[in-house]
Amino acid sequence: EVQIEESGGGVVQAGGSLRLSCVPSGFTVDAYTVAWFRQAPGKEREWVSCISKDADVLDYGDSVKGRFIMSRDSPKNTVYLLMNNLKPEDTATYYCAAGGEYCFQNFEPRTNYAYWGHGTQVTVSS
Repeated sequence: EVQIEESGGGVVQAGGSLRLSCVPSGFTVDAYTVAWFRQAPGKEREWVSCISKDADVLDYGDSVKGRFIMSRDSPKNTVYLLMNNLKPEDTATYYCAAGGEYCFQNFEPRTNYAYWGHGTQVTVSS
């Protein structure tokens, strides 16, 4: 069965850091492009970052560029999102998604990212 599990969320003060982990089962992290999305209450799902299948593309959304670092550890079959200098506006549920070969900033159509985790909550207090 294909599953994705995110972990590492929590409550942190503004300026702090958190590291999210994404661990798939049923496939390896280098089998597909992996991306992070986030969604705050009442807002649309927002693309955060992605690593392409061949790791030749590593890209970030403008709102997190320079603060967040995405990485892939193939031996551990884990993808990380290190979030530094967190701001209250980073508060959201963070989702790990995987699928295909290319980085897409849109989560639709479903073929862009076929596999999704259930999310991990990140809350940044001011």
